Amino acid sequence: MRKRRAGKTVLAAAGVLLLAVAGYVIYVFTAYYRLEDNLPLMVTTGEGASPAVSAGETYRLASYNIGFGAYSDDFTFFMDGGKESRARSAQAAEENVAGALAALTALEPDLVLLQEVDVDGTRSHHVDELSMVLEAMGGYDATFAQNYDSPYLFWPLLSPHGANRAGLVTLSRFSFASALRRSLPIEESLMKLVDLDRCYSVHRMAVENGRELVLYHFHLSAYTSDGTIAEEQLEMLLSDMLSEYEAGNYVVGGGDFNKDILGNSSEVFGASGEDYTWAQPIPAELIPAGLPTIPPPGEQHPVPSCRNADMPYGPENFVVMVDGFIVSDNVTVVSRSVVDTGFHWSDHNPVYVDIQLQEP
Repeated sequence: MRKRRAGKTVLAAAGVLLLAVAGYVIYVFTAYYRLEDNLPLMVTTGEGASPAVSAGETYRLASYNIGFGAYSDDFTFFMDGGKESRARSAQAAEENVAGALAALTALEPDLVLLQEVDVDGTRSHHVDELSMVLEAMGGYDATFAQNYDSPYLFWPLLSPHGANRAGLVTLSRFSFASALRRSLPIEESLMKLVDLDRCYSVHRMAVENGRELVLYHFHLSAYTSDGTIAEEQLEMLLSDMLSEYEAGNYVVGGGDFNKDILGNSSEVFGASGEDYTWAQPIPAELIPAGLPTIPPPGEQHPVPSCRNADMPYGPENFVVMVDGFIVSDNVTVVSRSVVDTGFHWSDHNPVYVDIQLQEP
């Protein structure tokens, strides 16, 4: 009799567990959504933003993936093969974001591209990182393009990644005439639940000669099971940029390619990339004439822009150049560089390029 009761108890517990799992699966799939394409972005107007850009002047464009405030130099991330899934505390998230913003503002950039900025997230202990950015850079026009709004993800089990909302923040010392969010293709398999709602943003600024400066901001896919998705994303982005260049506008893009934009980072930095298949070179045939990619320099005293977070940062860490820019042929690149922060506040280093718009 006791054995029969124990068996019924086990079956009942198993039934409850199955119902809980089924309910959670239904919750995840019903909560999942993607934002529509061609979504206008609200512009937060900065104090003293200039009305127009001038050809012949030198401007600095900086890009920085701040890693939702979690990545101190000893942080490891579960999706990179590490152990952690969240910033270690709200204070740690605030300190990392503040440190990243201090490194960025020291560059005195005119245009800024920030990736992985959390608005509200379990992984960042609900620190409003967007507000921190806007407070630190109040003199800039700003937009927020959401590319992540996940239901609560119960993985890893002991410290789940949770529910998170994040996106791309674009800032400018020049007034945005308009700003638009474009949806990129993503995987349709179960991988879509752990990848972002990938997108890029398009910002238009007036130039004194009557043309427009069109600024593109992107964060392309890394964790995909289908390698063609990343190529489709690039093809869409570059086709859009090319159409603006052919219309006579100045075109500048930047962000996190999640691709080896040097093409030989393992050789340049002396770190084997055999186990890190996400960091593949950009296929040269995808880059159209008139829109060269501009990686920060890697020839002399190279500094990587990203580390794989499967281990704390050190000599054995895999490093790569995945952050950089694309500019049209009517834009002159004056200088470019990676800022060596030692990955103290993020798994990325900030990168920048100084540009001049050519006279027509």
